[in-house]
Amino acid sequence: MKMMKKAKWCGLLLVALVVVLPSRADEGMWLPSLIGERIKDMRQKGFRLTAEDIYSVNHASMKDAIVLFGGGCTGELVSGEGLLFTNHHCGYRQIQQHSSVEHDYLTNGFWAMSRAEELPNPGLSVSFLVRMDDVTEAVLKGVTDKMTVAERDSLIARNSASVIEKATEGTHYTAAIKPLYFGNQYFIYVTEVFTDVRLVAAPPSAIGKFGGDTDNWMWPRHTGDFSVFRIYAGKDNKPASYSRENVPYRPKKYFTIATSGVKEGDFTMIYGFPGRTQRYVISDAVDFILNRSNPLKIDLRTRRLRIFNEEQARDTRTRIQYAAKNASVANAWKKWQGESKGIARLGTIEKKRQQEAAFEAWAADKPQYRGVLPQLKKLYGELDENAYAVDCFNEGLAGIELLSFTGRIAPGTPVAEIRKRAEVFYKDYSPVIDRRVAADLFSEYVKRLPARFLSDSLRRAIDAAGGAAAYIEEVMNRSSFASVEGYEALKGDSVALTKALAEDPAAALYRQTRKSVLPAGKEAKRLNLEIAELYKVYVQGLREMSPDYAFYPDANLTLRVAYGHVAGYRPQDAVWHEPYTTLEGIIEKDTPEVYDYNVPQGLRDLYASKDYGRWADRDGRIHVAFLATNHTTGGNSGSPILDRRGRLVGINFDRTWLSTMSDIEFDPSMCRNIAVDIRYVLFLIDRLGGAGYLLDEMTFEK
Repeated sequence: MKMMKKAKWCGLLLVALVVVLPSRADEGMWLPSLIGERIKDMRQKGFRLTAEDIYSVNHASMKDAIVLFGGGCTGELVSGEGLLFTNHHCGYRQIQQHSSVEHDYLTNGFWAMSRAEELPNPGLSVSFLVRMDDVTEAVLKGVTDKMTVAERDSLIARNSASVIEKATEGTHYTAAIKPLYFGNQYFIYVTEVFTDVRLVAAPPSAIGKFGGDTDNWMWPRHTGDFSVFRIYAGKDNKPASYSRENVPYRPKKYFTIATSGVKEGDFTMIYGFPGRTQRYVISDAVDFILNRSNPLKIDLRTRRLRIFNEEQARDTRTRIQYAAKNASVANAWKKWQGESKGIARLGTIEKKRQQEAAFEAWAADKPQYRGVLPQLKKLYGELDENAYAVDCFNEGLAGIELLSFTGRIAPGTPVAEIRKRAEVFYKDYSPVIDRRVAADLFSEYVKRLPARFLSDSLRRAIDAAGGAAAYIEEVMNRSSFASVEGYEALKGDSVALTKALAEDPAAALYRQTRKSVLPAGKEAKRLNLEIAELYKVYVQGLREMSPDYAFYPDANLTLRVAYGHVAGYRPQDAVWHEPYTTLEGIIEKDTPEVYDYNVPQGLRDLYASKDYGRWADRDGRIHVAFLATNHTTGGNSGSPILDRRGRLVGINFDRTWLSTMSDIEFDPSMCRNIAVDIRYVLFLIDRLGGAGYLLDEMTFEK
């Protein structure tokens, strides 16, 4: 690169400092063990506790009251007897699995009136962080620049295994090592995992999922998105498999609950397990998200959801069967739409291009950084079609349930395992829905998949059948597993079952298409590994370029702290959104003929009586949800929202639609997380559910 004139170089560097480095207006997902570096700023914004109160290995701290719930959400302890709050949508699968037409907990809610009525959940676990430590030196011991990527990764894996073994030796703990800043830093996370977790309470879906997909990611929001579980342990208070002999877990720490609520401007802190952000990716990555990946995924999911909704509206059984599936498909579908809208509005791609030009100017006389961006851009060019093909398969072909079920059962799978999977599959399977989805998605898959990944034999078979829709119909007609009756006729004969599965046309189609797309997946994986290696250099360069700036690592489903304040926002010209909603808003939306807006009669009666007791705000109303400026992403669902004294004031459950680009670029004027007011949760437990006895376990302060 030719050297630039000094004035132009300085101008580009100024752009880099403005664009590359995020505003400190409430952005950031900070490491708990290093939170002391942020305490001064937190205290300036209203926080009244210490770094040791947030994270400590020497005494009980907030970290000991927080769990990774089910591998993808957060939960918090609210009593000394293992009582745990998380979101309704985090516990949705468990609620749905316990539901039936006879016991429709999704519609009616579930309230255990004693501990004997609490429901076990096989497969559900919660994990506490015992401690986290920087182990970069130990993990990178012996690693040199002369090693190949494979040699380096192999040595890092061996070093990591040794560090984990030493950290967990003689304990019942588990541990994992996670890279930060694309491998510039490594931390070990030692955890304690509990597997006896029982459902205690859940409101009706008309409260816990109030507004459904229409209100999802939106504001104003009136959703009572909570559920209640209890952790059980052995009599020694250590993790134990489910047993009637187990006792409620006694935590080191649980949260006191504030009944005074929050008001605009109040300090808020969120403590949880954010899943994934991409703060430091270059413009090419954002371009692919905005113009290639998101439009494809949004369209294919739109097609599935249209069919789900039409068929679910026809009968109660189908509605219950597809409730969790619909919610799962719709959640990311709407998030991607908001993300794309935000990226386009902010001009993120152009900002990235400006910062890349500034970085190249800064790196012009630094050989270790000079070529990193051209190499990254070259690799993204090679990645594009491969990544798009993988998206086509995952959102198109794999969206057909019968194909995924049969095709993912590997040859040689024990018959008992096949039967176990089949039992789960057919419980919530509608052949009518899947046939409609198959006709639509397979046609789109064939049309959109890059031609080189569609085999000639499959193309000929499609042509012979008269088109993709006709072909997939033939496949499903010939499958022995296209209905529960077909499976039931086979399951009693182990030989016949395994033979039918091995020869099934649906399974064969899944495996055939997967095999054709496999080269794209392998190439994408190889390219992404190379890209990650270059990002390690690029991000290190960014940190050297701005040594006084407080960088934070991308989220990776490890415990983080974010903080901000209660705040409304202006989504468009002449429109201002207040930072809280009330029970009045629920009644205004009440529409009995619409499932997602059919308010339970019990809640209508409570509103009519206005007997809110200690759960009302200063204004005499029940506050339902509130907005804050905390930086969140997926995984933060269920996270505690804490006030300046570390007391629980809400449960995080969403972001606004215009905030979803915050995984890539945080906009302090627009990015808001949404929390259910803890007083609404307690009001529902107490007055609607009649489970006020649970409150006796909790600690309250005004």
